[in-house]
Order: sequence, then structure tokens, then C-alpha cells
Amino acid sequence: MNKINNIVAVTVLFLTLMGEGFSQTNRVIEVFPEGTVLHANINYANDTLQKHLLDIYLPQKVSGKIPLVVFVHGGGWLVNDKYADIGYIKETVAEIVSNGFALASIDYRFATQAVFPAQIQDCNRAVSFLVENADAYGLDKDRIAVMGFSAGGHLASLMGLSKNNDIPDFFMPKTTKEFDFKAVVDFYGPAELILFPGANDAKSPEALLIGAPPLDRPDLAKMASPVTYVDENDPPFLIVHGEKDNLVSPRQSQLLSSWLTVNGVENELIVVKDAPHFGEMFDVDDIRAKVLNFLERNLK
Repeated sequence: MNKINNIVAVTVLFLTLMGEGFSQTNRVIEVFPEGTVLHANINYANDTLQKHLLDIYLPQKVSGKIPLVVFVHGGGWLVNDKYADIGYIKETVAEIVSNGFALASIDYRFATQAVFPAQIQDCNRAVSFLVENADAYGLDKDRIAVMGFSAGGHLASLMGLSKNNDIPDFFMPKTTKEFDFKAVVDFYGPAELILFPGANDAKSPEALLIGAPPLDRPDLAKMASPVTYVDENDPPFLIVHGEKDNLVSPRQSQLLSSWLTVNGVENELIVVKDAPHFGEMFDVDDIRAKVLNFLERNLK
């Protein structure tokens, strides 16, 4: 019986590593331009976790190495997956790829599976994998931007701001740190956890993220807050926030923009009139043009 169990275990592991996503249909591929090359459900951490998968979308015809945009989904650190947000930002992601950028959408562990810093470790591990395998996918490891939405905006900002601080706890062991972010696009991401009205609530998403209410553990809240890591060596930021966001206050993005400005870091804050926390109001011509111009300026 043990021999049979071992054979089954090895078979499951093989199928997981070689093509875990066979049973998982890509729900958003039709959003991308015709001819987009998809590499789906790649395990970036050499393990069997479903939350350690990423998808790479490549433009069909590009000469030379392709600049990369890493896409980090939202969901309060508790829900959603690497397809989330793409569904309501369709035109923007389509234009990113059609304008010659690769897009890698990543999963990461929920706070209910592992508390912070597991999420930033996963995100950085995904980027490490992409850098380590850049030649295999035609990626330019020297031209990387990160783009995130809500909780993903928090993680994208944290990735961009903390990289030059070399925080050992933000990386998995034995993974490359030989990369930098050239730009960050932050859609309504939290910047300072103690600013949340639920900062003393043990059941709030931010408390679940760090394992305690932020007001009870300001040390953990500080460690997990992007504004902690702002300095003059940070990459440029484009920040977008809804005026009527009732989940993540626009004050979060205003605070981040102010800290970046005080430290002399190039940044632009766009407050979208009457916009809620997320939705198609962010996938309009003027914002899309801002995003594309920002990426073109900093990655090409």
C-alpha cells in the first residue's frame, strides 16, 4: 500500500509541476489581442501550491527583448486570483500587450493561508522566477514595471519601494534579488495600514494580513505599509484612486504621493471623479493613455 501511495504522490507532483493548469481554463485570454502568446499556470516557486502560479501574456510580433509589466491582483489579501481585475480593465491590459509589453499576472497566498510577509515574499519570488527565466520567454529583465489593484496596489507599491532597502524577510531563501523596478502603477492601494478605520478590529482585512489589529501591533503595521520604505532612490509612480472609494480612502494615495514628493520621487496622483473602489470607470481613454505613456516613458 505504501508503494502505491508513493506512486500516486509522485504522479500528482509531476502533473502539478508540468501542467497544473490543465483543469483550469484561462478566463480572460479573449481580452487580449488576437495572436497573444499565453504561457499559463507556471509554478514560480517549485512547489505544488495553487497560489504559486503565474500567467505570461506575450505580444505576437516583437523584435528584441520584451519589457515586462508584472500584474498583481486585488481582493483584500483574502480573495480573487490572477484573472481578477483584468475583467474590468480589459482595454488597458489589451493595449499594454498590443503596444509591445509582456504582462505577467501572478497569484500569491491569502492572509488566511499565511500572514504577512508571505504575500510580498510570493510576489518577489514570482519576479525572481521571471528574471531567472527571462531568456526562455524573451523578457528584458532590465525593464520591469509592477502594476497592482487595491490589495495588489499595496503589494505593487511595497515591491517597488522596498526593493532598494534589501529587506531579507521580503524574499524567499535562495532566490535572486538581481532585479529592479523601473516604474510602479498603483490603482487605489493601501499605503498606511493604521489609516484604516478598522485598524483596531481583529477581523478587518488589514488585521488578518498582519495577524493582529494594526493599532495593537504598530510595528507589524509599519513593516507592511508601503510609506515606510519611501526614499529618494525609489522608481517613479503613477497612482490612480477613486474619489468616492469607500473601501480604501483616497487619503491613502494622497499620503503616498506626498511622501514620494517630499523625497523627490517622480509621481502623479489621478483622483477619478465620482469613481468607487474599482470598476470600468478606471478603464477609460484618458487614464489608459496616462498608463501607457507612463510605461512607454519608463520602460522603452
